[in-house]
Amino acid sequence: MTVPIGRARTRGVETLSLDAADRRNALSASLVAALAAALADCGKDPDVRAVVLTHTGNTFSAGADLREPPPPRALVGLLRQLVELPKPVIARVTGHVRAGGLGLLAACDMAVASRAATFAFTEVRIGVAPAVISLPLLPRTDPRALARHYLTGERFGSDEAVRTGLLTAAADDVDEALAPILDGLRRSAPEALAETKRLLTARVLETFDRDAAELTALSARLFASGQAREGMTAFLEKRDPAWVV
Repeated sequence: MTVPIGRARTRGVETLSLDAADRRNALSASLVAALAAALADCGKDPDVRAVVLTHTGNTFSAGADLREPPPPRALVGLLRQLVELPKPVIARVTGHVRAGGLGLLAACDMAVASRAATFAFTEVRIGVAPAVISLPLLPRTDPRALARHYLTGERFGSDEAVRTGLLTAAADDVDEALAPILDGLRRSAPEALAETKRLLTARVLETFDRDAAELTALSARLFASGQAREGMTAFLEKRDPAWVV
């Protein structure tokens, strides 16, 4: 089986690519495990100054893989690993992001997306809630905007994602927008970067410490519910679920 993470390095910046485009880079148990292993390697490697998290295909991530979902604790662990990694992590998005994929963006230190990218918290439309991904999202995004997008599942664009704090920047040319960011990281002292990241992520990690167990339990309960079974079946059958009025 092909490991669903691509890797490349240029001048101290390690690029990790979600590489399961045939499944829209959905967060399967195997993809989550492979990404966690790659991040662990980067964290221990003194030659890695920063990590860019990107993707193949036209979707950054479609959220949880409904056919091979990761255990909620594994997803919590991956999100925390991104936040705690002693290297800055920057998301590079040139496609669409849905549900759990938005948790990955929020766990990164910065995120830059193309103006063609779209975003949506689709959990409520399949009968669950954005529980675990709230751990990095709630401390980092605008609460009024998040309420609308959480509760409606509407699709929104890159400019709105910047306004809400989900993205650092939106650009026609993502690599052009990333260039000064990566140049700045390459010019920064590694230990200073690690300590500065600790300052920036302290409140996010407090949320993990306080709420991770409760939100993991909520996620497990909702995914096992009758509404979730109906919602996921309807999604796979490409029809409206029974509750649509």
